[in-house]
Amino acid sequence: MLIRQLEYFVTLAREHHFARAAEACGVSQPALSAAIRKLEEDLGVALVQRGQRYSGLTPDGERLLPRAQRVLAECAVLRQDAASASTTLAGQLRLGAIPTTMPVVPLLTAPFQEQWPQTTMLVRSRSGEQIVRELDTFELDIGFTYIEDDLLAGFRRFPLYRERYALLMRDPREVGHRESIGWQEVASLPLCLLTPEMHNRRMIDATFRDAGVEPRVAVETDTIFAVYSQVRCSGLYSVVPHSMLSLFELRQEVHAIPIVPELVRPIGLVVRADDPLPPLVDTALRAMAAIDLQARFDSLIKAIY
Repeated sequence: MLIRQLEYFVTLAREHHFARAAEACGVSQPALSAAIRKLEEDLGVALVQRGQRYSGLTPDGERLLPRAQRVLAECAVLRQDAASASTTLAGQLRLGAIPTTMPVVPLLTAPFQEQWPQTTMLVRSRSGEQIVRELDTFELDIGFTYIEDDLLAGFRRFPLYRERYALLMRDPREVGHRESIGWQEVASLPLCLLTPEMHNRRMIDATFRDAGVEPRVAVETDTIFAVYSQVRCSGLYSVVPHSMLSLFELRQEVHAIPIVPELVRPIGLVVRADDPLPPLVDTALRAMAAIDLQARFDSLIKAIY
């Protein structure tokens, strides 16, 4: 049994498709299928339900998948431990971030990679639920998400900043250059918001309900970059976390003011409760947690107090 065969098996379980799994592993589909068959021979059990197309894992495959994922994770830690014996830290760090934090990710990863240039980053946009699941299955090393989520019980959490919300607009004169604005008035504006299944949108909708108003939603989208485009080019408004304003620091096409009363949520890093942590993960956490993001983001909008 080879580590490569386990990698193929785990990738197939993730992709649910032989061709996509082969592409992800950088091999031909026949080579991937042959390697998985050899793994089945070595283990003495069928792992994959065979047919004209992928139709899932067998019960034995489902039972052994978590063990295969753990073996691969331990192999990655072994490589990192070996690398840490030298003065050079190397390897790939897999980071899953909720969509609204994607503009913030470079502020965390760039300083770390400047210090450790032989490391690489795999950054995936994920929902909070997906981050939990992929941390559990060793598909992610670090999650970047809301840290008050009940799903995170049993994980280690590292607070980075408290997210505040602001009204994003093209021309501040349209609301009278004020210092802040209330949720009732925001609800009357034509808004572009993220789609209803996203955690950010659910929090915003809950705040509007608490204020006793129904927002006037003109456009819904699943990317923050589309939110920016709609505000800048279509003259719509949006409700965004103030951390997102770091995406527009050098631009004058959009403006933001705080919304009161404040909607505040803590954002941070999340990892499995392993002890010790893999060297690459431990070093990255220490470097990222030392960055003062709160002061940077708070400076992007006028203080409410």
